[in-house]
Amino acid sequence: MKKTAFSLLAFLMHMACQAQNFDLIPLGIYGGEQEDNLSAYLVGAPKDSTFLSLDAGTINTGIRKAIQLKSLNGPEETVLKNQIKGYFISHGHLDHLSGLIINSPADAKKDIFAIAPVIQILQNHYFITDTWINFADQGQKPMLGKYHYNELQEGKEIAVQKTPLFITAYELSHVNPYKSSAALVRKDDHYLLYLGDTGADRVEKSDQLNKLWDNVAPLIRKRQLNTILIEVSFPNSQPENLLFGHLTPNLLLEELQKLKEKTGQKNLEGLNIVVTHRKPTKDNPEIIKAELLKNNPLKVNYIFPEQGKKINLP
Repeated sequence: MKKTAFSLLAFLMHMACQAQNFDLIPLGIYGGEQEDNLSAYLVGAPKDSTFLSLDAGTINTGIRKAIQLKSLNGPEETVLKNQIKGYFISHGHLDHLSGLIINSPADAKKDIFAIAPVIQILQNHYFITDTWINFADQGQKPMLGKYHYNELQEGKEIAVQKTPLFITAYELSHVNPYKSSAALVRKDDHYLLYLGDTGADRVEKSDQLNKLWDNVAPLIRKRQLNTILIEVSFPNSQPENLLFGHLTPNLLLEELQKLKEKTGQKNLEGLNIVVTHRKPTKDNPEIIKAELLKNNPLKVNYIFPEQGKKINLP
C-alpha cells in the first residue's frame, strides 16, 4: 500500500509539473526581411482571452493568421483592441516594434512595458510628429495619451493590468553598450522567460546573461520555470565579428552550458527552448534548426514556432 501511495504521489507531482500554465501565440517569428512575420508573441493563461504581447514586430497579419488557425477568436479589431492588454518592448529596433507603431491608430488604450532606454527611444524617435504622432502619454506634444508607459526597473515585478500576469525585466546586451531586455512573466507560481535580441556574454564582453541565469536558475530547479524563448539569428557559419549582437546554435549552447552549472544537468533536461528571431535569409531557418537538433547534449526540448499556431506550455 505504501509503495502504491508513493507511486501515485509521484505521478500526481509529475502531472502537476506538466500542467498547462501558458498559451503562447506567435504573431511573428522572424528577425528581419519578412515584414509580415516579425518578432511578436502573445502570452496568456489557458482558457483566458487576455494577452501580453512580447514585442510587437508584426501584429495585424499575425492576428489574422492566428484567427485562421483558430488560435484566436476574432474579429481582428476585437483581438487588437480588447484582448491584447499591453506590450512588452524588449528594445528599440523596428523588427520588434513596427507593428505597435503602425497599428496604433486602430488600437485601444493600454500599457507599454519597457526599460528606461527603450522608452526613451520610443519617445525620441518613433512617437514624434516627424515620423508618426505621439500616441503615448509622455514625450513630444501633442500627446494623444492612448498608451501609458510603464518603466520597468530591473528585477522588480509589476502587474500587467487586466490580465493574471506579472512581469519582471532584466537587461541584456545587444552590441554592447546598446541595451535590450528580457521579460520574466509570472502566472501564480509558474514562469515563462522571454529574451529580446542578445549576444553571448563572451562575444559582447558582458555579464548580462550570466546575471539573468543567476536569477532564473532557482526557478528552473524548482520546476517553476519550464520555458525560455531565446533568439538564434544565424547559423554556426556566421563569423563572430559579424553577429551584430545575436546568437548562433553554438553560442546558445555555450550559454546553456553556463545555465546548467547553476541548475544541474537533470533540471535542464526537457526544458522548453522556443527558438525565436531566426533570420529568414535563404535556408538559414532550416540550417539553424538542424544544427540545434544535431548538437543537443543538454537534452533540452527545442520548439520552432510557426506564425499563428498556438503553443501550449507548462
